[in-house]
Amino acid sequence: MTDSTTPRTALITGASRGLGLALARQLARQGWNLIIDARGAEALETARAELAALTNVVAIPGDVTDVKHREALQEAARAAGGLDALINNASFLGPSPQPYLLEYPLDVLEQVYRTNVIAPLALLQALQRQLKAGARVINITSDAGVEPYEGWGGYGSSKAALEQLSHILAAENTTWRVYWVDPGDMRTQMHQEAFPGEDISDRPLPEESVPGLLVLITGSHPSGRYSARKLS
Repeated sequence: MTDSTTPRTALITGASRGLGLALARQLARQGWNLIIDARGAEALETARAELAALTNVVAIPGDVTDVKHREALQEAARAAGGLDALINNASFLGPSPQPYLLEYPLDVLEQVYRTNVIAPLALLQALQRQLKAGARVINITSDAGVEPYEGWGGYGSSKAALEQLSHILAAENTTWRVYWVDPGDMRTQMHQEAFPGEDISDRPLPEESVPGLLVLITGSHPSGRYSARKLS
């Protein structure tokens, strides 16, 4: 990583709520400059206003599957002098409740894969010259990417693809630290959408997964797969 006295910059996708916003808050408190995005412009502006009280923040609303949006993120990273960390957090759950694979609408499955697999790689391709030597690349994954949960074939298989993609990226780009990180079950809007009508108040808040992410972003762990709450 760069010297601690040098301003550091992180780009976090899906940062208007949940894990992305919780991580952005902690990085802002540590003096990181931030570039954040989300699909919902209003929620993103609310997050930007909060974070701007702590640090320099650029908020760009848009969808990571959109090439023009990725170009805007690339330009923001260039203007910031490059990135010390990229956190691919934006995800798409798919139908709620989750259907079995034999009933899964294939047009929606394509959208799940575009968001959860293709977009993180496309963003890395766009940003590769803006990622500094030693930059941390964190791809947020899930235990659904390794466990055969019934009804999770769409989202889970997309995260399995993201994990293998991350593993190969780590082998091909040894000047970066590439991490694929399972944050664990969390009390988030996405998790509630996955279990409509159920009480998920027993799930930990996303803030409980942030310390583990910070360990990876600021530490020297080798590239690999990690469970966030086992690191903190």
